[in-house]
Parts: sequence; structure tokens; C-alpha cells
Amino acid sequence: MEIAIIGKSDFIVGFRLAGIRKTFDVKDDRELEDRVRQCMDDRDIGIIVLHADDLKKLPAGIQRAVDESVEPTFIAIGGKEESGLREKIRRAIGVDLWK
Repeated sequence: MEIAIIGKSDFIVGFRLAGIRKTFDVKDDRELEDRVRQCMDDRDIGIIVLHADDLKKLPAGIQRAVDESVEPTFIAIGGKEESGLREKIRRAIGVDLWK
């Protein structure tokens, strides 16, 4: 399983430097939506990382699919809110690991 990073160039550059090969530079909201759909359909991708602000730009239907997705797992970082990774793990395995 691979990790995919989707976002603007300033967001993905650090991941590229860290050696992550599947990084996708998107220029606008339409390209963001298309790339998220493509990555969701890619069976080689197990984790998709997005900026939290970009996640909010996605249409409601895709946001719902992202929120409910276990594989691939979506992680939103940055912005004022961190993703509900704790909640996603709890839902996926049925146990809250932080308790």
C-alpha cells in the first residue's frame, strides 16, 4: 500500500522531499475533486493525505465518502482543525486507542 498526497505545490513539496512518490499537485478545486476520485479508485493507495482546507472545498457527496472511507484512509492535516483520525480509527477497529 502506498501513500498519496494531494494538494497545492507548497503543501506537497515536503512530502516529495521525504520520498513519497505519489504526490499530486492540483491547481484548482475541479482538479482537486478529480484527483481525489482517481486516488479513491486506485487499489495501490492505502492512505490519502489532504490539507484540511482542501477537504472542505470538496462537494458534500465526496466529503461524505472521504469521511466514511476506511480503505483508503484519508488524513487531513493543517488548517485550524485536524482531521478526525481518532474517530476514523475507532470506527475502523471498534476501539478508541487513546483511552
